[in-house]
Amino acid sequence: MNVLAGILASKRGEIEALRALPRRRSSRAPLDVFRALRRDGGALRLIAEVKLRSPSGGVLSRVLAPDARALAYAQAGAAVVSVLCDAPFFDGSWDHLSQARARLDAAGIAVPLLAKEFVLDERQIAEARDRGADAVLLIARIVDAVRLKELTRAAHDEGLEPLLEVVDEPELEAALAAGARVVGVNARDLDSLVMDAARTARVLDAIPAGIVAVRLSGLRAPADVERVAGGRADAALVGEALMREDDPRAALTAMVAAARG
Repeated sequence: MNVLAGILASKRGEIEALRALPRRRSSRAPLDVFRALRRDGGALRLIAEVKLRSPSGGVLSRVLAPDARALAYAQAGAAVVSVLCDAPFFDGSWDHLSQARARLDAAGIAVPLLAKEFVLDERQIAEARDRGADAVLLIARIVDAVRLKELTRAAHDEGLEPLLEVVDEPELEAALAAGARVVGVNARDLDSLVMDAARTARVLDAIPAGIVAVRLSGLRAPADVERVAGGRADAALVGEALMREDDPRAALTAMVAAARG
């Protein structure tokens, strides 16, 4: 069983447990993620990720609590903060998401949050909404095209912006058919965990104008950000490079400067 198959097997059990819980509905109005990530001729937007562990990178920095790290990212110029919600494989939590939302709100900082989860069911989307997310990740690789469209519609119905993650042209076609306004291209294949920068650039270039294009994975230094800023992408996600820093503010500040191209 590869890593992705193991994650999905675990996730199905989690969903059953989540369905048994009553919703804690939030009256908060989600922020405009499409606007936050759309480049409009300016600097590349950066999504900074809160991730305590990953299958590829192992255990990452725990010096800052997830909410404190989310605040540090926002203060250093992140356009969006991504929060891992998966516990077994990433040491994430729905609580991390709600804590990050509370910390940003207390600081008066209107930076959107992306719920980073392996979504198979509408109940996960509802939980993301209730926990303070403004956007939710939907991964084309883990559902069929019909289900992807249903989940995209469910996210819109909750007022969330779905970020549809793809790795190749057939998955991009499915994401566009589902009605995606924001598409992320993962440089890392989820099955093999192998990085492919050339394939990523090709798929990014195929994203139609008017759709926000996001480069996912593999950015480690300001030079990487500057290179991506010279291409099609509106935004890029930076994860492990920041999570290896006990205090990520200097590293992110340098990347934000490089994002200006």
